[in-house]
Amino acid sequence: MSLLLPPSFHPFTAKSKSKSLLSFHKSDIFTQNFSLIPSIHNFRSSRTIKICAKTREIDTFTKYSGYVFESVRDSEADAIVDYNVSKIASIYGKKPFLLLRRLFQISTSLGQWFALRYIDGLMQRSDQMFKIRASELRKILAELGPAFVKIAQAVSSRPDVIPPAYINELSMLQDRITPFSSEVAFNTIEQELGLPLEMVFSEISPEPIAAASLGQVYQARLRDSAQIVAVKVQRPGVQAAISLDIYILRFLAGVVRNVAKFNTDLQAVVDEWALSLFREMDYREEAQNGLKFRQLYGSLEDVCVPEMYLKQSSRRVLTMEWVEGQKLAEVNDLYLVEVGVYCSLTQLLEYGFYHADPHPGNLLRTYDGKLAYLDFGMMGEFRPELRDGFIEACLHLVNRDYDALAEDFVTLGLLPPTVQKDAATEALTGVFKNAVDKGVRNLSFGDLSGNLGRTMYKFKFQIPSYFSLVIRSLAVLEGIAISLNPDYKVLGSSYPWIARKVLTDSSPKLRSSLQALLYKEGVFRVDLLESLLSESLRAKTERALEGQADRGSRLVIKQTLQFMLNEKGTFIREILIQELAKGLDALGLATTSAAMSRLPFATSFPLPVMSDEDLINLETLRRLMLFLSRLQNNDSSNKEVNNMSREAAVGIQLASVQEIIPIFSTIIELAPESREQLLLLPADLAGRLVSRAAARTVRNIFL
Repeated sequence: MSLLLPPSFHPFTAKSKSKSLLSFHKSDIFTQNFSLIPSIHNFRSSRTIKICAKTREIDTFTKYSGYVFESVRDSEADAIVDYNVSKIASIYGKKPFLLLRRLFQISTSLGQWFALRYIDGLMQRSDQMFKIRASELRKILAELGPAFVKIAQAVSSRPDVIPPAYINELSMLQDRITPFSSEVAFNTIEQELGLPLEMVFSEISPEPIAAASLGQVYQARLRDSAQIVAVKVQRPGVQAAISLDIYILRFLAGVVRNVAKFNTDLQAVVDEWALSLFREMDYREEAQNGLKFRQLYGSLEDVCVPEMYLKQSSRRVLTMEWVEGQKLAEVNDLYLVEVGVYCSLTQLLEYGFYHADPHPGNLLRTYDGKLAYLDFGMMGEFRPELRDGFIEACLHLVNRDYDALAEDFVTLGLLPPTVQKDAATEALTGVFKNAVDKGVRNLSFGDLSGNLGRTMYKFKFQIPSYFSLVIRSLAVLEGIAISLNPDYKVLGSSYPWIARKVLTDSSPKLRSSLQALLYKEGVFRVDLLESLLSESLRAKTERALEGQADRGSRLVIKQTLQFMLNEKGTFIREILIQELAKGLDALGLATTSAAMSRLPFATSFPLPVMSDEDLINLETLRRLMLFLSRLQNNDSSNKEVNNMSREAAVGIQLASVQEIIPIFSTIIELAPESREQLLLLPADLAGRLVSRAAARTVRNIFL
């Protein structure tokens, strides 16, 4: 739900206060002089307050579907506060005529629309009728009510999937639904909070600022603190109507699964969606979600999370901090989309508590340039084992490790454990290869969906109930971004945060995966580490380098060192020290061998022999130094180490020392704790070198 004020409308300014608000003042609480006063609002105290309210038709939902909740007694409606399939079945199973009437309404409304679309196709007028049919569909969904509006919202932010005419119409369902009566809304506030309206608010707008499928929003000022707030009031009959529609949709999902022989448990998917929807209808839970979301993510740079007011909230009334701005989808600010991607990845991969309904109406660009999250009714939990599996799958996909990717899909519940791994690997290679070959930064949901449908059917793919919400949380952001930049790829923008997570996470599973990824057949893959490090720094680096291109290389060096020397970089630092020790040991051996070969009578005693492993370690050392100095030459880095001569190996010594010199000039810019850690490294490295030299000596003597 958007809590958006048009830029020109500020009801709390001195000029507009008397005309735009209901004002409750001690001296003239019932004598405000409003212009055009056609109606009277009655309080339970039998007192009256005149309000400025325009005459309005009954809202579409109540007009066409009001019979649904009017047929359910208040006691029965209260019994379905929480999502419970058996409880819902016990209520509507006793109302066969209501069920048949609702099923008839749904089937005829949507059936007629699909029939018209079919006729348009036969008459070759689909293009001409496109906008008209889109408008008709929006009106039908509004008439059918909140459940169908929510389904439409789920697909209304994908310009690469849904035609623009439909997006324009369906987007109106996000915050332009006809509001219900303010009199009903104010009575609901009083009933829920147990206080007269004037005891809670000193001022409140007489008409809603925005209306959505589940409720509508008023702007008000708290009496006790004078804080400007948004007051969301639930639409009457919502729970009864949604319960009936879910009961019908769940039945239809079971029929479709049996007839089409789907592997996915469609009823479980409906249950997961319904559970989230019922939580969204309990504003007390939404208030708690908002508090938790603010605590976890409110401190992120350029992220704004409004404050919740629990004392002035209940099951059907929510009071929160007022946030002004423009919908993110309506402003050209790709940077804030990137902020949203970062925040979403932090939600999914760091804490597992994520916003599962980030449709464009819930994302605002505040007037001070921050990304504001609204509406915390639909949240999701991403368990740690699934988080690790998701990260591993992304890594294996990017690195074309399709064998491991098949295993990841089993872990994530997408493939059954009994699947034939070789065949699945071959199929996944065919599906993802073209998408991955375009490069990490060009990955998109569309590319990955390619031939996935046929593969999913063949290998009995299952779509876990949690998965659709996770994908939606990222797909919405890509949809918004595509409208600004058709070439934008949210997966490409996500990879830096995935790379950072895998490099810094202390999870044993992720560390084991990183270890396996960095070592192929026992050889350290410097290029892969460089790729992960550069990707993990990419988002911040690109932002930081605006206007300072001349300092780009120096800044990257500083950030890389800063990362490797802090606590989160401990695991990578240990690997690098180990590889440096191996490389320096090999370099010492090569230098000694070269020096001894030039001595007189060199042939009279055996020279130190460099093994293939020593040559590999020497090449790793060279590439590490070039990487750290950001001067790595790609041509030489691809050289086959097994063909390197001893002289060529020794020749890297001087070059490497010269190339690493630029790093030293950045050391003084590091944080004090990083410099302290740097001072400990020589002793650690020396200890490892002594240990390797001792082991080599013992091996030469006894073997």
